[in-house]
Amino acid sequence: MEVSCKILRRSTHSFLQNYHYFTSTAAFLAFPFSASILLSQALVPSPSSLLPQIYSRLRTLFDAAGFPSSQLFTILNLKVSQTITSSILTLPFTLTFLLIAKASIIQALNHHKPTFPPSFKSILSLYKPLLHTYFCNCFLILSANASAFGLMFSAFSFIERLGYSSSPSGLILFMSVTGAILFSVILANAIVICNMALALSGMEGHGGYLAILKACLLLRGRTSMALFLALPVNVALAAIEALFQFRVVRPYHIAGITRPCVALEGIFIAYLYSIFIILDTVVSCMFYKSLKTGPLIGHEDKHLFRIEFPDEDKYGYMGTKELP
Repeated sequence: MEVSCKILRRSTHSFLQNYHYFTSTAAFLAFPFSASILLSQALVPSPSSLLPQIYSRLRTLFDAAGFPSSQLFTILNLKVSQTITSSILTLPFTLTFLLIAKASIIQALNHHKPTFPPSFKSILSLYKPLLHTYFCNCFLILSANASAFGLMFSAFSFIERLGYSSSPSGLILFMSVTGAILFSVILANAIVICNMALALSGMEGHGGYLAILKACLLLRGRTSMALFLALPVNVALAAIEALFQFRVVRPYHIAGITRPCVALEGIFIAYLYSIFIILDTVVSCMFYKSLKTGPLIGHEDKHLFRIEFPDEDKYGYMGTKELP
């Protein structure tokens, strides 16, 4: 807990030290993604969106898997459907503006030049490994969801063979709650690994599945610390999304039109969302530095981080490059 608080204080200090750059250039780059996230939250409940189709497909899949028709799994199905729909709608902004914004933040922190903004060419040099790692992160998230649902399917199939699925019982309720908690834990760990992999890709300039592997090694035995560091920013982002729904989406549904003052308030909320995305990236980078160079890494673990990334020599053949 004490080490986590130090990392948060160090991240806040780094953000305030680079305040002008982070709140201007980086926030401007992240703003389109933030606006798309907030607007997608407003467009998801509409009948013409992808949500009803995705929800019905998942409901059919859950029924075929033998999941109980409880309110808990209905809520879980709805949340997963909303996440999938929002991810599809914001994918173009994620692959462009979000990754470029993260690259600009990592480049500024990596070279310790907050007063001299990194060049656009240096930012683009980090975009390719971040993009490669992001695609691998998507497969990791899909694998985590599939693993969680697979474990729940196995558990409920075992209960059905025991004959407890024919009538409601406390065991079914207990297994439903346990399955929802297991799903949340697996997904949270996968997200933490993905965030660390993106920070590692930007800091070391290499992306792909090896960055995810190295992130897993870095977080070995320190997952609780990573979850604690990610909790404040994610709570703040959820609060900002709720604020957007209350201050922008709700007045629009009531009045039927968007007033100028409400539109300006929506722009300010999207800008605030961008600031917290920047903070999340800064925390990930500071956490990576603490894990790589700080006292959190023991002597016996240092050899695990000597992972080789593929590289091409001057003749075009694939070789290996050992990281420090």
